[in-house]
Amino acid sequence: MANFRQALIEKVIGHKYAIDAKRLGDDTLLAWSNLGYWQGQQHNYPLACQNLADQIAASVQLKSTDRVLDLGCGQGASLLHWLNHYHIEQLSAVELQKDYIQRIQKELPQVQSICGSFLNLRPLHFLNLFDVAVCVDAAYHSELNLFLDSVSFVLNSKGRIAFHYLMWSDAWRECSNLKKQQYRYLLKSADVNWQNLMGEQQLTQKLIQKGFTQIEIQDFSEPVLNGFAVYIENKRKQRKHFDLAQLKIDMTAKLCRKLYQDGLVHYIQVSAVKN
Repeated sequence: MANFRQALIEKVIGHKYAIDAKRLGDDTLLAWSNLGYWQGQQHNYPLACQNLADQIAASVQLKSTDRVLDLGCGQGASLLHWLNHYHIEQLSAVELQKDYIQRIQKELPQVQSICGSFLNLRPLHFLNLFDVAVCVDAAYHSELNLFLDSVSFVLNSKGRIAFHYLMWSDAWRECSNLKKQQYRYLLKSADVNWQNLMGEQQLTQKLIQKGFTQIEIQDFSEPVLNGFAVYIENKRKQRKHFDLAQLKIDMTAKLCRKLYQDGLVHYIQVSAVKN
């Protein structure tokens, strides 16, 4: 019964991670679908998404000779970006949504693209280990232990990793039980398990325990959470139509706005090197 219900939901509004990129502002075949990095501009969605990918690339010092794995690549815009702007020669990708992978395989045959979960990379049987693994705006849907264990298995020694995650601020410890319960449901609406989140010290220790060094954590709450919320609010003023697909986008923007204004959850970029 549960599987039937999930299938019915996906039939009506799409996969739980799917979002209508055209409504966001990208109508290309291999579209972007992340929250974007909105520093200095609040109107160009593809550029903001590209900026977020560039932040990831800078944090791992991405170079053309790296063997790169893109985790949760979505509709493929990031893959096109790595190929065109970073001239990556050996590029692989993993994505849950089958129709996205089929499109990528057709449009980018030079990329080894596989339909699967980045939490279970071991059975995918990659021919070689990777120098770099990147995950743009997706890892926070997962439990950090599972994510790190899975990715570490396919990384070279001294391999670099970069991903986006959510982290409790110091103020979280002082919150009432009522406020914490509210956040439990707020985050659940975005398919984020609040119990997976931790503070900066605990998160750093977790990475060290999993064999990572040179850990850098950057707070992107303002350019990502606030930036996306402002962008969608501005688009709302020009809107002509409203439906379930638009509701999904609006609810995401409202959650971003609340997380940013309350300051209890930070949107972070994490980079590290495997020991």
